[in-house]
Amino acid sequence: MNNTTSRPSLRFSATLLLVGQLLYIVVTQLHADGDANNHPAVFAEYARSGIWTAVHLGQFAGMTILLAGLLALFFALDARPEGASWAGRFGAASAVATLALYGVLQAVDGVALKHAVDAWASARDAEKAARFASAEAIRWLEWGVRSYQNVALGCALLLLAIAVLRAARAPRPMAAVMGLSGLAYLAQGWVVGFQGFSRTESVAIVLAFVLDLAWMVWLVVIARRTHDEDLRRPADEGGRAADTAES
Repeated sequence: MNNTTSRPSLRFSATLLLVGQLLYIVVTQLHADGDANNHPAVFAEYARSGIWTAVHLGQFAGMTILLAGLLALFFALDARPEGASWAGRFGAASAVATLALYGVLQAVDGVALKHAVDAWASARDAEKAARFASAEAIRWLEWGVRSYQNVALGCALLLLAIAVLRAARAPRPMAAVMGLSGLAYLAQGWVVGFQGFSRTESVAIVLAFVLDLAWMVWLVVIARRTHDEDLRRPADEGGRAADTAES
């Protein structure tokens, strides 16, 4: 990284991350509500939703922007230590895998499930049981894709947190919060795989949102305050450098 690109790259990454996360959170508030594991009740809510497609397109846009920010962060890092370099590369690969899995998830949830619940809601009584079974099977497929997408995102955050910690002049606590958000997504993946969209999974979602916003806002502040030469300091100076950047 040269002096003309490192700081702008970091600011670009931080902006993408925060904008993507905020967009995702705001759009998700418009999603049809209800006890997600009570399928008869929640499927009826989904069938009544008139903005289902728009909400899921918005979620996909938010996640795409967020993941683009993670990739931009990888390129913005001065990953000179070999371990940090490989952590960053695997983190970037996990971010790409996350986007692919999220695209599949939105195809299942945003398209297939909506058609299935609409068909169930409008079916004749004699067909309702079969239509409901079809919708529930798609719901279980959604659980599976969501589980692996959360695991991929959690791995991406953990690996890039290691890269940030070892390669960039950034506060170690910020990298720790980033790593904790990765663990929160891993927990979501585990819970969804076993329990579906339970209350435990909802708690993990809120926790991940809070942790994400914390380290993303922190990164925006660092990107605005830190000079290019500070970003290129080796990792063993990270602690002292972070203190200087924040003062």
